[in-house]
Amino acid sequence: MSTQESLAKLIAEMQPRLNPGEYVFCVTNDLNVINRSNAIGRFQEQEGTTIIIEKRQADELKLDYDYVAAWITLEVHSSLNAVGLTASFSSALAENNISCNVMAGFHHDHLFVDHRDRNKALEVLNKLSEKAKDAWINASD
Repeated sequence: MSTQESLAKLIAEMQPRLNPGEYVFCVTNDLNVINRSNAIGRFQEQEGTTIIIEKRQADELKLDYDYVAAWITLEVHSSLNAVGLTASFSSALAENNISCNVMAGFHHDHLFVDHRDRNKALEVLNKLSEKAKDAWINASD
């Protein structure tokens, strides 16, 4: 699978997919409290280590959180060198008053949106993608 850098093609082919479950961002100074294989993401900050974990697991571990998110994966294999993808989808979501936290993996971009906004976020992302597809097709004609 080759990576994509063309912004128009990235948006047209992003194929947002909602992952099941509820996810939370927690901070810990002791990574031994969690089985790291259960963490969706991890980022070391000066104040502690931020982990993204399923809400159910955070509740079992009595970890504090204040934001419950849905996890959307963009199925397009975006290049880490690609320019503008995050700006494009985050602007579209912001225009619809949807918060978005983004993590870029090697293969895909992962969006965490407020769990209550998950369906609206998918709708916005799919509309953005359809609009880019139409523009791509018209430019090819």
